[in-house]
Amino acid sequence: MTLDDLSLFAPTAPERITLPSARLEAAALPWQPHPAFPGVHMKHLVLGADTGGALSCHLVRVAPGAALGEHDHPGQTEVHKVLGGAGLCRCAGADIAYAPGDLAVIPPGRRHSVAAGEPGLLLLAQFCPALK
Repeated sequence: MTLDDLSLFAPTAPERITLPSARLEAAALPWQPHPAFPGVHMKHLVLGADTGGALSCHLVRVAPGAALGEHDHPGQTEVHKVLGGAGLCRCAGADIAYAPGDLAVIPPGRRHSVAAGEPGLLLLAQFCPALK
């Protein structure tokens, strides 16, 4: 099983996205490499342009052994919903084990990192206001 096959890896991953102006199929949206973290890919489901800047939603695929290094989002609350795999989030010095079904809220400006475990990790990441 690989992170490329969302239907096997995470049956709870969004399949369709309904916006005020369009209905999109998640499978048709491209995975894009994260600009700063090797082994991390993002699928942008809802952009700030779709919500007037209020919210954005992204699937985040972290390959086994890869990580989102320590970073923060000043002025944005980030929510992680773990859809599949396993990993570890370090937030403000505390370690939080990630498993399917977990939900984590990361306050604005809080330093955090996320490392994937052996099977990799699939997250639904939401940002309020939207990720720029």
